[in-house]
Amino acid sequence: MNLQNLRHNYPILISYMERNDYSKSYINSFKYEIKNILAAVNSDEWSCYTDVYLEYTRKSHSPGYLRHKRTIIGAIEQFDVYDRYPNRIRRHELFERGAYHLLSSEFKSVIELYCEVEKKRGKKHTTIYTESNNASTFFLSLQQKGINSLEKTTEEEVLSIFMSPDGTQIRSCSYKKNVAAVLKACISYYPETCPKILAFLPALRETRKNIQYLTSEEIQKIKDALTDGKNMLTLRDKSIGTLALYTGLRGFDISGLRLDDINWDKDLIYIRQQKTKIPLELPLTAVVGNSIYAYLTSERPCTESKYVFVSQHKPFGRLKKIALVTWQSG
Repeated sequence: MNLQNLRHNYPILISYMERNDYSKSYINSFKYEIKNILAAVNSDEWSCYTDVYLEYTRKSHSPGYLRHKRTIIGAIEQFDVYDRYPNRIRRHELFERGAYHLLSSEFKSVIELYCEVEKKRGKKHTTIYTESNNASTFFLSLQQKGINSLEKTTEEEVLSIFMSPDGTQIRSCSYKKNVAAVLKACISYYPETCPKILAFLPALRETRKNIQYLTSEEIQKIKDALTDGKNMLTLRDKSIGTLALYTGLRGFDISGLRLDDINWDKDLIYIRQQKTKIPLELPLTAVVGNSIYAYLTSERPCTESKYVFVSQHKPFGRLKKIALVTWQSG
């Protein structure tokens, strides 16, 4: 971003504001911001004044503070780029309203691709608007946490958007479904990253909040037990535990999982939940797929049963019950 015009001419802006009786504190806000912009070591990385503002969003600031920054930076942009002066009539907008206009180029591309794909499929305009708007705020939340691409998105940051540190659900199930709809529509364009982020989305219930019963330390202990090659857990038990941990499936849905419910080519799991009768499509992540594959190829008995998980003793039938097992670590 070329700052030469601002560097040479900003005194004219300050003189104009002084002559027109702007308050001293308001003028000082302009002086302070201009000084910061001209002294910034990373100014070469900025392409526009929106990038200047986004530097503030990456830190923890109140909505009022950020709104004030948008006003000041927007007015500086109007002077520097368009030779327009403050007029007390209209507040200068740094960018259009809505989360989309604040997104990185990659996140914007995802939203644009989704809209293009779903318009061609004939989805309602109102549905496209709602889903794209929710996905935009989802991506903006990631961006405010320092993540500006799909590749950099982590499970921890995704979960923090839906759950507070104390385990309280802060986003609705419909919000999660709208985000998922956008990601699913873009899988063919981002085959490595969209399925990964879909797997990070938590299992939320429609009518009541999903409470995080396990602490992060407890979850880590379970993960350690599932990957420990020296404990007494069988490959079947580890595979069942991995499915429960990473997909949130109920025990009777896991016991009812059939061999043909798994699409290895597309890395997907298709099931109809026994409690709700609702069909469900889940991404078959590497950690889950590898665990199931290890059980099927190395431990599962030779049987004609159509179910993935069978008993360890003849006649090797479907598991009738999956109990919750806890592991005690030393």
